[in-house]
Amino acid sequence: MTDTLIKDVLTRTRRIAVVGVSPNPARPSHYVAEYLAQKGYEVVPVNPVHAGKEVFGHTIVATLAEIDPPVQMVDIFRRSEDVPAVVDEALAAFPNLETIWMQMGITNAEAAAKAKARGVDVIQDRCPKVEIPRLMS
Repeated sequence: MTDTLIKDVLTRTRRIAVVGVSPNPARPSHYVAEYLAQKGYEVVPVNPVHAGKEVFGHTIVATLAEIDPPVQMVDIFRRSEDVPAVVDEALAAFPNLETIWMQMGITNAEAAAKAKARGVDVIQDRCPKVEIPRLMS
């Protein structure tokens, strides 16, 4: 995963599902998703525990399958061991998915390989809130 790939993903992506978003503004999943929205990305918050609640003007949905139209990127705020199920759901919900992004501290080689085999770019152990100012300022 190169800086060129990360910058390309951040440049071409417009619509992002953030899986594991929290309505608590102190949680990284909340402020990263809010930051992405402030930067002009269309953010769809996903978390079955908080479905129906509002975060920064958007309603949280329970599953990726509920999202229409499709997203280009799925940004994952879940434990590494939970990633394969999220990737499976993302690949099923979005046949033309462009990117799986795993947040800082999150990696899963099996899920990454499955997504890459479907032609999906995979970024692991990175945060767009860090990468946007680093690569796009």
